[in-house]
Amino acid sequence: MDAKPPMDAPFGSIPSWLWRPLAAALAAAITLTAMAWSLGVPRMMGVSYYPQQFLAVILALTLPLTFMLYRPDRVKRWDEALPWHDAAGAILSFGAAIFIALNYATVVNFVFTRPIEAWLPGIILLVLLLEGLRRSTGWVLVAIMIVFLLYAMFGNIVPGRLAGRPQDWQKLAGYMAYDVNGIFGLSLSVGATIVVAFIFFGALLGATGGTKFFTDAALISMGRYRGGSMKIAVFASALFGSISGSAVANVVATGVVTIPMIKRDKYPAHKAAAIEAVASTGGQLMPPVMGAAAFLMAEFLQVGYADVALAALVPALLYYGALFIQADLEAAKLGIKGAPQDEMPGKRTIIGGLHFILAFVLLIYALFWMNWLPERAAFLACASVAVTAAIFGYDGMRASLRKMLGTIVETGEAVVEIIVISAAAGIVIGVMNITGLSFNLTYALVQLGGGSKIVLLLMSAIVCIVLGMGLPTLAVYVLLASLVAPALVEVGLHPMAAHLFVLYFGMMSMITPPIALASFAAASIAKADPVKTGFASCKFGWIAFVIPFMFAYSPSLLLIGETSEVAWAVVTATFGMWLVSAALAGYFARRLSPLMRGVFAVAGMLALIPAGAFPGAIYTDAVGLVVGITAMILAYLNGRKAMEQAAT
Repeated sequence: MDAKPPMDAPFGSIPSWLWRPLAAALAAAITLTAMAWSLGVPRMMGVSYYPQQFLAVILALTLPLTFMLYRPDRVKRWDEALPWHDAAGAILSFGAAIFIALNYATVVNFVFTRPIEAWLPGIILLVLLLEGLRRSTGWVLVAIMIVFLLYAMFGNIVPGRLAGRPQDWQKLAGYMAYDVNGIFGLSLSVGATIVVAFIFFGALLGATGGTKFFTDAALISMGRYRGGSMKIAVFASALFGSISGSAVANVVATGVVTIPMIKRDKYPAHKAAAIEAVASTGGQLMPPVMGAAAFLMAEFLQVGYADVALAALVPALLYYGALFIQADLEAAKLGIKGAPQDEMPGKRTIIGGLHFILAFVLLIYALFWMNWLPERAAFLACASVAVTAAIFGYDGMRASLRKMLGTIVETGEAVVEIIVISAAAGIVIGVMNITGLSFNLTYALVQLGGGSKIVLLLMSAIVCIVLGMGLPTLAVYVLLASLVAPALVEVGLHPMAAHLFVLYFGMMSMITPPIALASFAAASIAKADPVKTGFASCKFGWIAFVIPFMFAYSPSLLLIGETSEVAWAVVTATFGMWLVSAALAGYFARRLSPLMRGVFAVAGMLALIPAGAFPGAIYTDAVGLVVGITAMILAYLNGRKAMEQAAT
């Protein structure tokens, strides 16, 4: 009798014990290939390739994993058999991408003659890429890609200024597969090098206790103050989020610790979730690491990553400053004390983890002083973590070599979604280039705005939030940088300000109802109402809706301009942020009356206006400062008087 197949492997399927090691090998190969390319190993060996061939290899390793790790219903596959049709998808996607990698040099110059070697693997790759995208991210992004592809083929029937040059399907497929503006273009290059390096860095920190060290550091530095649990959430999420680059991942990683702590302090569940959601979302704006979109921004603007990080520094500090002040004042209003002493980690424990800081010192030094490529700087930081963790460990534990090697596989699996999104983003960029949509859309937006900067900014903000709903940050930024940013530059915005503007508003979709992924993820942990959490998140993250307009009108907040102008803008913006945050919390030394809240809010908004925004704007700053300082003094004196009366 023939032996029956194992229970987890129906006829025609591949058992988990066979496909699982293969998936792990592919995942490890992604990390190792990206590492080798970033460190220049092929060049050291005297081997030269087109960058697109390297990217094709990365996609050949990644795309099969979407069929192996994700079921057709988008549920993560664990220890179950791999159906024959998913195995076929994995093999076909691997074959198509490898064919392009091997034949790129000979086919790339003949793409527009439509040879079968160009369009056939292109068609296979496009179809399977869209299916892999659907499995890993859902239908929203796939629908957008399909709309762009249809526009590329039938753009001539679109009326008005948005009409495009139609392309036949063979030419389009070959273009997407071989042109530097297609799938194997800028966005995939960033995803396959920089993103892999920094996710590997984060995975190593997690495996060696580095993530726990930073959470403990947040606890011991903030926990003893009023509202300590909320401040811990802000501090820890800023640290972790700047590495993770994903708002939802940050919520899940830190929220499971911080949200229960905040709720235990008798803080409303939806507000506890909102603080975590806003803190997690802002991590992608916080230098030195920021999120994957920041590295892509540097490529779009053709500037060093250090320039992007420096420009983003003050807005990020204002963002977290506003959240921190609101957390502090909310705690004072509700009488929330610091965390219990018995929950604090010991000082010796914290001192034992200080070696993790060396990795960040090396990272910053390599990025800002040595001008290294971001991916190379990240691998230097990875080496530092691996060496110091092996020698010193943390909290009585040392990461084993096996565990650290396991992060190579973990990283490969973690970047599958980002690499697939990055590849799909190339479809948008490719269509914009081949059809002329980029120029047409810029012209149409400027026309709709009537040449008015404020009208165009408001329209762009709404478009950014709507387009960003339900999409990962990297995909949001690529769409907005291609569709909206050029129009903003056209009406006079500094290019850095335009790209940061769309990044901010694209990210705000993470906390803005009706589709607020970060807020909803936090609400599920807090067991709170998702809609109430979303609106509370908008309140706590109010400054992220204001800052982009400020640096759009005057890039002094991006540290661009004369030193005196920049210093004045930073000081007045910080003061204005404090006033408005106090108005929203309804507390400053004591509970504020509705009238005083209004005075604080108006004075704060006047102070927030950069002096270079328009002629005479310096006077609005002065009025805001005078009125605000007066209001703060009155509130403080009234608070002291109320305390003395209560004592007697």
